[in-house]
Amino acid sequence: QVQLVESGGGLVEVGGSLRLSCAASGITFRSYAMGWFRQAPGKEREFVSAISWNGVTTYYGDSVKGRFTISRDNAKSMVYLQMNNLKPEDTVVYYCAAGNTAVGLKNSKSNYWGQGTQVTVSS
Repeated sequence: QVQLVESGGGLVEVGGSLRLSCAASGITFRSYAMGWFRQAPGKEREFVSAISWNGVTTYYGDSVKGRFTISRDNAKSMVYLQMNNLKPEDTVVYYCAAGNTAVGLKNSKSNYWGQGTQVTVSS
């Protein structure tokens, strides 16, 4: 059974930082590109970031470029999203995803999804 479990969400002030983590199980982690998406109520899911299986290639959505950093640890089957300089508009649910390629994730082609973790940025 494939599981992607996000953690690290919470409440933070504007300009603050959070680090999201995603623990993967039930898959050969190093065979998958990993990514992060986010979704606000009533809106479409938005691409945040993706990383290739070996960590060499990364992609970022325009709204987070320069503020967020994705990384992975294949030995631990973990993917991370370091979020800095958080803004009120970053207040949404963040989802971890696994896909065949990072560019595929960038185009919303994913195989598996996590349940999400809420991030709230207070002004």
